[in-house]
Parts: sequence; structure tokens; C-alpha cells
Amino acid sequence: MLFQNVIFHSNPPSGDIKMLKLKTKKDNLLHRLKIVRGQLSTIIEMVEKDTYCIKILNNSRSVQKALKQVDMLIMEDHLKHCAVDQARRGETAKLVKELIDIYKYK
Repeated sequence: MLFQNVIFHSNPPSGDIKMLKLKTKKDNLLHRLKIVRGQLSTIIEMVEKDTYCIKILNNSRSVQKALKQVDMLIMEDHLKHCAVDQARRGETAKLVKELIDIYKYK
């Protein structure tokens, strides 16, 4: 299960307790992905408008970096929960294969 019921507190503005929100890691991940989706839409528009190549590349690299950060969040959660559960059940061969397969290009 992706991001099992882990909750963190966002920082409220100074002294305003009413603004305190509880967010799950899943909410954080979805927020990041929606930002990436917006950035990708911008890149598509840039290509359609024949924007200068370097500007497009800079935006593309930004999206790639953001997706790598998303991958790290998902991997961290997987290792803390799913992988630990697999190891406890003695499914170490499956666990190792899954982790190695992530880095193979298919």
C-alpha cells in the first residue's frame, strides 16, 4: 500500500493554530505530481511555440529532477513498509529481484 497512514504537520503561519493542517505523505506526493504535470504542459506549449531550445531543456531537466524526487519518496515508503514486510515473510529473493529490476531499463 502506498504511503500507509503516515501523517505530518505542515508549518502554520506564526501563531495561527487554526491554519494547522494534517497532510499525508500521499497528499504530498500527489501535490508534487500535479506540479510536474503543470511543468510538462508548459514544456509542450514551449515546443508548440518553437521556444528557444535551451529554455525547453532547462524546463525538461527541472521536470526530470522533480520526478527523481518523487521516485525517492516512493522508494523510501516502499523500503520502510512493503520491503520490510516482504523480508519478515521470508520473501527476500522476491524483494531483491524487485529492487534490482527497478534499475534495469526495459
